Amino acid sequence: MSPVDDRLKHLPLGKLVRLHRLLYEHGPGNGRLLILPIDQGLEHGPVDFFPNPESANPDFQFRLAREGGFSAIVLHLGLAQKYAREYAGEVPIVLKLNGKTNIPSDAHALSALTASVEDAVRIGADAVGYTMYVGSPNQHTDFMQFRRVKADADRYGMPVILWSYPRGEAIERKGGRDSLYAIDYAARVACELGADLVKLNVPVDDPARRGDQPEPYSSLSLSLEERVRKVIESAGRTLVLFSGGHRVSDDDLLRRARVCVEQGATGLIFGRNVWQREFGDALRIAHELRRILGAS
Repeated sequence: MSPVDDRLKHLPLGKLVRLHRLLYEHGPGNGRLLILPIDQGLEHGPVDFFPNPESANPDFQFRLAREGGFSAIVLHLGLAQKYAREYAGEVPIVLKLNGKTNIPSDAHALSALTASVEDAVRIGADAVGYTMYVGSPNQHTDFMQFRRVKADADRYGMPVILWSYPRGEAIERKGGRDSLYAIDYAARVACELGADLVKLNVPVDDPARRGDQPEPYSSLSLSLEERVRKVIESAGRTLVLFSGGHRVSDDDLLRRARVCVEQGATGLIFGRNVWQREFGDALRIAHELRRILGAS
């Protein structure tokens, strides 16, 4: 069995079946994942669609996911109900189960439930996504909310992808949300709480803020490759997906994608860096990412 398969052996049959579809029947098809998220409309508002007005219509992302060879598309229940029918069976769905707007401060961040695992089963989704704000003063509520989601997911055989995002005042005082300390902790939290896959940002080393992190992180000076490998190791048997984050140059995007895959990530979950561009260019960058993931 492949290393990825070894990490999945403990899962219930239903989760294995759905993950097999995502890992081997769609996308790169070689045990890797390339996922297209479109939950930004709720999380950030319409502003993210300004660079490419065509992308405000979810049909743009569905066509891109189908023609670009993505493993799945991530979206909230309303968009799934309104736009997915035309692509049923062609574009796998990861149903996002919670969310928030970015209007309030992140100081006490918490994403409320907006859908259920039962909703995901009903619409034919192959996985669910849950955002947890690690370090937020509301993390106790987050933990309890996720516990209910995980219990339902285990009962229905639905894989869970945890968006493990460091947030809150305490995180900002200890190096910031994208520091190695914060991302490494978020990776371990996902494993401890039983996520099947975890979405993480690529950890950043900011020498000016390195000393704000607790020891021994404050004394570490690691390369990008070493930082990525460290958080993958901290995730244990939880499969790791790395986020593209805010829009960057194509060279930076592809370099980071290559490092993440070479260091052992299961896949990439890139949204704005792909669909904030006209359709032909979006297809081009999708094919570049597929090649990095080893697609034929």
